[in-house]
Amino acid sequence: MEIYELQHPHTLKYQDLPETVLAVGYFDGVHRGHQEVIRTAKQIADETGRTSAVMTFHPHPSVVLKKETQHVKYITPLEDKIKVFEDLGIDRVYLVEFNKDLAGLLPQDFVNHYFIGLHVSHVVAGFDFTYGRMGKGTMDTLPTHGGEQLSQTVVSKVTEHEKKISSTLIRESIKEGNISLANELLGRPYQIRGTVVTGDQRGRTIGFPTANLSVSEDYLLPKVGVYAVRVVHNNSSYYGMANIGYKPTFQDTKVLSVEINLFDFEADLYGEELTVEWHAFIRDEVKFNGVDHLIDQLQKDEAEIRNFFA
Repeated sequence: MEIYELQHPHTLKYQDLPETVLAVGYFDGVHRGHQEVIRTAKQIADETGRTSAVMTFHPHPSVVLKKETQHVKYITPLEDKIKVFEDLGIDRVYLVEFNKDLAGLLPQDFVNHYFIGLHVSHVVAGFDFTYGRMGKGTMDTLPTHGGEQLSQTVVSKVTEHEKKISSTLIRESIKEGNISLANELLGRPYQIRGTVVTGDQRGRTIGFPTANLSVSEDYLLPKVGVYAVRVVHNNSSYYGMANIGYKPTFQDTKVLSVEINLFDFEADLYGEELTVEWHAFIRDEVKFNGVDHLIDQLQKDEAEIRNFFA
């Protein structure tokens, strides 16, 4: 899969580009609704012998358009999002920098430069996709702006439990610890990646050694608590339990930590990257009345999680 990073105005030449079917959107999460858009574009491209492409934007528009928003937590940070596009079989990705110049383009100028100018002959997008200054361009106006050079497919909203599948709903579900719903809407387990760093090493003294994970601030973390997780390391996977929290039994701190106890695993992981799939919320984090009570609860947690994955 080819990746093109574009800034406005891009310098790619129409005559150097293949005729393309383009799926366009922000696609945070690349959830089931997004996948429908992308798969539709790939299917049309494959059936007509054209190149399939995805156009997405970075950073999130709210960072540029809302001064009070300095940082956005992502369901799929950029690197993860691109990996999902690749898994969906897309030929190329146009990664467009979202800035004030891009935001200020008139809808016609946006279509001329980023659709027609990139040799896009067919656009696939969700029913609520907008483009151009103040979002004045819509899928209803695209036939006017694209003329005879551009055809389109509009993908209707995809629903679950009578609610539209959306990044907002998934984000709310993750924040609330409703991982099962988030995974259902995503069509795959929610995951984060991080590097194992040295922690306080207290877990090994109570029989539950943990990998202390350093996670990018870009990731949206589930709410504080204990979770059933599947961890991928070097193409092997392991079940385990994760704790997101502040370890109140041992210390009074405001530093949030992500700790993973891998079942049936003893190797040294310091400095290694782990991919953590979140499968189920088990319980809230609790301050226990002593280490013995904590150990007793961890044993119950492990039994429940092993049973969950059985």
